[in-house]
Amino acid sequence: MKKNIVLIGGSHGIGFSLAKILSEHHNVYVASRTVDKLESLNVTHIPFDVTKDTLDTTYLPEEINGFVYCPGSINLKPFKMMGVDTFEQDLNLNFIGLVKVIKKLMNRFTQNSSLVFFSTVAVGTGMPYHTSIAAAKGAIEGFAKSLAAEYAPKIRVNVIAPSLVDTPLASKLLSNEKKQEQMAERHPLKKVGNPEEIAKMAKFLLLDDSSWITGQVLHLDGGLSTLNIH
Repeated sequence: MKKNIVLIGGSHGIGFSLAKILSEHHNVYVASRTVDKLESLNVTHIPFDVTKDTLDTTYLPEEINGFVYCPGSINLKPFKMMGVDTFEQDLNLNFIGLVKVIKKLMNRFTQNSSLVFFSTVAVGTGMPYHTSIAAAKGAIEGFAKSLAAEYAPKIRVNVIAPSLVDTPLASKLLSNEKKQEQMAERHPLKKVGNPEEIAKMAKFLLLDDSSWITGQVLHLDGGLSTLNIH
């Protein structure tokens, strides 16, 4: 059965990969700042900047079966070099924006609908220079678990916590071959993630094969969070 799935963000990286694989069999609605490659897909695009706009629900279905929030940031700096404004910006984009959209759409989520959010391996594994983004994504993990408890069994809520993924957002960290090799070497599986791998997990969580999974944080991180092989 075709599902109505809403993606917040979806014109780049993981969001685009997810829109691509979902649009083959489902009705996909992407709310994002830019259209870019989405024009090549069978999706409905809604212009939306989560940091500035209120989501226009006019072109969204009255019944939503799946939802994914993709916007994120990577601010990796020493704590002493970041002002409070950096923490506020990361929190607004990653978490407050999510809460605002969920508030807007909550009455449209159907019985057995599935919500998927994104965190980072740095929440559960302390890493230097990650204070701002880990704090913002940590808020998502706590929010997701509480939301899953409050709305069970009607709505399932899960979080994917990747390590570094080769997306435009991470381009500065992977800008040359040496950096790519160094980042790959940090992981037990000796590679960084790719958007398709993460998108396939999100697809699994959205669809009925995952109907007994809720309130979970799934670590797609090449073993970084649990394996010490050095």
